[in-house]
Amino acid sequence: MNRQGAVGALLDIYEQAILDLTNVIKSIPDDALTIIIDEETTNEDCKSIQTILSHVVSSGYSYAISIHNLKGPTIQRPDKIFHLTIAEYLTDLTNVFLFTENIFKEIKDDELEQFDDSLKIKTGWGQLYDIEQITEHAIVHILRHKRQIEKIKSGKLN
Repeated sequence: MNRQGAVGALLDIYEQAILDLTNVIKSIPDDALTIIIDEETTNEDCKSIQTILSHVVSSGYSYAISIHNLKGPTIQRPDKIFHLTIAEYLTDLTNVFLFTENIFKEIKDDELEQFDDSLKIKTGWGQLYDIEQITEHAIVHILRHKRQIEKIKSGKLN
């Protein structure tokens, strides 16, 4: 983690966020993955640690694919996968970062910010983001779910 330029800074911070998340989840026992932690939520992505992690991985690919699809031939987001082991999620998180890093090989620092809305990424939830904004969103997304899992670990699993 010592890349150059604005792209390098974003990748360094994203990699650190993923490493921080992996450090939080690696001690979670596999049999805790599918425990329903919030029976009240209507958000299917937040019912268990398994659904949270599957959502994080799937979203990570979506962000990178959205960036790729601005410039390259369109590729589809992979299906969401639900694993039964933490080891599989650790591998997935590593692979999400490697995939993202590979997408960014084609991105130059001066392409990060875009002021023309017609050249921005329209997210699935309707917002327009340039590459920098969607990458910052991806970083905060990891951090928010890391915080959520930390709270689960301190309250519901111990």
